[in-house]
Amino acid sequence: MSKATGTLDVPGAVLHYQVRGAGPLLLISQSGEGDADRTTDLVTHLVDSFTVVTYDRRGLSRGRLDTPGRGATLAEHADDVHRLLAALTDTPALMLGCSLGAVIGMHAALRHPGQIRALIAHEPVAPRLLRDHERTCHEHELAALQDLYLREGLAAALPEIARTLGINPAATDAEPDLTPQPMNALRAANFDYFIRHDFTAIIHDTLDIAALKGVSTRIVPAAGRTTPRTVFDYQAATALTTLLDRELQELPGGHNGNTTHPRAYATRIREILNAED
Repeated sequence: MSKATGTLDVPGAVLHYQVRGAGPLLLISQSGEGDADRTTDLVTHLVDSFTVVTYDRRGLSRGRLDTPGRGATLAEHADDVHRLLAALTDTPALMLGCSLGAVIGMHAALRHPGQIRALIAHEPVAPRLLRDHERTCHEHELAALQDLYLREGLAAALPEIARTLGINPAATDAEPDLTPQPMNALRAANFDYFIRHDFTAIIHDTLDIAALKGVSTRIVPAAGRTTPRTVFDYQAATALTTLLDRELQELPGGHNGNTTHPRAYATRIREILNAED
């Protein structure tokens, strides 16, 4: 299946995006430092059913910033999604948002009604979904991780970030023949931008939680089968089910099941989205 690439000028930045497949448009908004290539294995197993769009979030990889080093709010990230979808389709799209991408998707659903038909929100990193005490606790936890990174670097911060999100780097149940994702210079630079700027955006998020109940987008809360139930991203997903009065959809793997279990994950994405038609 051929892959088309393009760039899109948005206020303050230029986005890189990729398009593969045929069928209804499905935008994937990645987690963490993930760029357009992060879910290449997952995309391979979706292109028979969807036109899959992935992109480099502003500040990552091939994206260019008018002001290097400037961060973005989650609302600005959502407006990037809006402009990207508007450039590619004139019909309501489907969206898979993973972690940070899930919060971006919820902002987009609020800010641009009618543009996203259904959003799978996989373990949103949204402390605002939690009760006040828990929200404050996890916002402080993210700020401490950011401070640890700035003081001691990525090698010290990564294990603590994994612990906070319930990621088990030693897990042995991943599917075979996965595309390697080495910690090269590009990925390290993406982590730097993510921790310096997107952590701040999460901590100071302005998502209107109550308004999510009235959006036209069908938001589907989801979480990984092996994600510990005690971590805040899983708790945020379950809080979203209560808010929206929907069932939590379980997906293979943990917080990063989209990369560790791409075949099984694609099957569940297809099942969930077909059920939403």
